[in-house]
Amino acid sequence: MTAQLKLQGVDKFYGPIGKGVHAVRDINMDIEKGEIIALLGSSGCGKTSTLRMVAGFEETSRGKILIAGREVQNLPPVRRNVAMAFEGYSLYPTVTVRENIAFALKAQRESDAQVDAKVNEVAEMLEITSILDKFPASISGGQQQRASLARALVRDADLYLLDEPMGQLEPQLRTLLRGRIKYYIKERGLTAILVTHDQTEANAMADRIAVMEGGVLQQFASPDEIKLAPANLFTGTFVGEPPMNVFPARASEVSGDIQFRLDAGVELTYNADQFATDLRAALLSRGDVVMGVRPYAVRRAKGKSGAAAQVVANQWLGDQTHIAAAFAGSTVVLVEHDRADISMGDTISVELKPEDLHFFDPASGAAISHGAQMA
Repeated sequence: MTAQLKLQGVDKFYGPIGKGVHAVRDINMDIEKGEIIALLGSSGCGKTSTLRMVAGFEETSRGKILIAGREVQNLPPVRRNVAMAFEGYSLYPTVTVRENIAFALKAQRESDAQVDAKVNEVAEMLEITSILDKFPASISGGQQQRASLARALVRDADLYLLDEPMGQLEPQLRTLLRGRIKYYIKERGLTAILVTHDQTEANAMADRIAVMEGGVLQQFASPDEIKLAPANLFTGTFVGEPPMNVFPARASEVSGDIQFRLDAGVELTYNADQFATDLRAALLSRGDVVMGVRPYAVRRAKGKSGAAAQVVANQWLGDQTHIAAAFAGSTVVLVEHDRADISMGDTISVELKPEDLHFFDPASGAAISHGAQMA
C-alpha cells in the first residue's frame, strides 16, 4: 500500500545546515491513507516544525516529503492540497464565520446548496451553529478555534493537519469533540496529522502516536504498544499518567534466583524461571540496569511479603487513589481504584511482579525487556 504521507530523512535547521539549531533530525515516517497520527511531545521537541514542513510553511533543510505519491517539499503550500487548522486560528476578520468555513468550498465552485449542507454539518458537529453569522472579532478564542477547525475539515484535501486544534476548549467540551472529530475523519477515510502535547488527546484520537523529543522521533507506534512496550526510557517515562516509576538496579544471581539490588538497600528477589532464558542471561551479563514499572501495576502486598515503603501522600481523585511512598531512595507511585485507608507516615509493602517490569539500558536508555520478555 502506498503511504498517503511519507517523510524520508527530513531535517530542519534554523540557520546554516550543520551550524544552526537542529530542530528536526532525520525523521522517517510512512502514514497510510485513513490513519490519524498524533505528533506528541513537549514544547520545542520539533513536532510543530515537522507539521509546518509538511504544510509548506517551513522549508526542509534535507530530505523528501511525499503526499499521495507526489514529492512536495519544494512546492508552495497552495499546491500541496493540504487542509490545516492552526493553533492561532488565522480566520479572515472581514467575513463571517460561515463565510470563513465556506471559503475553500466556494473556490472549488461547489453549488450553494452543497456549500450550505457541508458548512451546517461541520458546524453542528463542532457546536458553532449559533455563531455562523458573527464575525471572528466578536466570538471567544475557543469559538475561533472551532471555526478554524471547521474550515479545515470541510475541505476536500489529501491531508488534514491539525495543530493543537482544541487547546482553547474547556475539558468537558474537548472530551465531547474528540470523539465526534475522530468519527468524522474515520467515516470519510481522511488522513490526519494531529500535533498535541496532551497525552489524553493523542491516545483518544490517534491510530498511531509519534513521540518526539529533541527533534528526534523516539517511537512511532499504537497507543497500546507505547504503553506496554516503550522503545526507550524517555518514551516510557513521558507517556503515561502518572509517569512510570523508574529505579536504578543491579542484577545478580543469588542461590539460583535473580536478585535486583536497588538504592537504600532494597532487594527484590525472583525465581529465575519467571524470566525468559535470554532475558535472564542479558540482565546478569549487564549487571546495571534501569527498572521501570507503571503505577497501576504496583500493588500493595498483604502480610509481610513485598518491600517496605513509607507513605508520603494519599490522594483520592474521585475515581482512583494515587499513593506516593518513599522507596529505594526515591518515590514509588501506586494507583488504586478504591479509597485507601492509609495516612502519611504509614508503612506499606509494595509488590512488583516480573510480568509488570520493564528494563532499560542506563547509558542509552534503549529498552531491554518488557514483561519478563526481551524487547
